[in-house]
Amino acid sequence: MQESTKLNYVEFASLDIRRSKAFFESAFGWSFTDYGSEYSAFSNAGMDGGIFSAQRVMKAESGAPLLVLYSNNISEAQECVEKAGGAITKPLFDFPGGCRFHFVEPGGNELAVWSESAK
Repeated sequence: MQESTKLNYVEFASLDIRRSKAFFESAFGWSFTDYGSEYSAFSNAGMDGGIFSAQRVMKAESGAPLLVLYSNNISEAQECVEKAGGAITKPLFDFPGGCRFHFVEPGGNELAVWSESAK
């Protein structure tokens, strides 16, 4: 793959940027830089990106891309998600190569966390 065509930045919508930012800061330690009230860039997430204000968000079941985070301690990650206000939508399940769970953050986005093992 050419260096110029790799994924570099990801943006997703939020029904409530303030609540999304608070969730990601609390659950995963992401950092944010606001660019007005309608957009906030994030860093310290593995890949930089941004969250923009929207009237609608889509779930993976409707064809939206699914952002999948990695954790070397999936039970701790799930605890952090729940503590920060995320709702588990698909409980921890196994798949070839690991396990994962899906959740919806307070701004309405569905994401997942995966790990090699549930330990």
